[in-house]
Amino acid sequence: LLLGCELTASTKSYTFQVDEEDDSDHILALSVVSLTDGAKDECNVVEVVGRNHENQEIAVPVANLKLSCQPLLSLDNFKLQPPVTFRLAAGSGPVHLAGWHRIMHREDASFEEDDDLSEEDEEELPPIKPAKK
Repeated sequence: LLLGCELTASTKSYTFQVDEEDDSDHILALSVVSLTDGAKDECNVVEVVGRNHENQEIAVPVANLKLSCQPLLSLDNFKLQPPVTFRLAAGSGPVHLAGWHRIMHREDASFEEDDDLSEEDEEELPPIKPAKK
């Protein structure tokens, strides 16, 4: 599933969360953060707000965009665990965030197969021969 949201002076945050009763694993990946039409030449800082292993809220800046020098940042599918909030910590935007959301269902345990194959099950490959000159 694709994800997209926009942070502005009037909408400074966006929270992505899943139903607590959902028995699936969710991965949220952030791909691109970019300034869009109407952005001023000012620093726009985008933070990701989540929880650490002690369940304390933490905020981490992931992008500092400025129209004249860095209007776009590729985050190479920066993976996050929902719930997560994206917040415009500085600037007025508009800043567009794009990414994807993957759902992996836990009830489908049929994919858990034994990786230990017996020698009979293994297909024997021919040896690699050197190239002819």
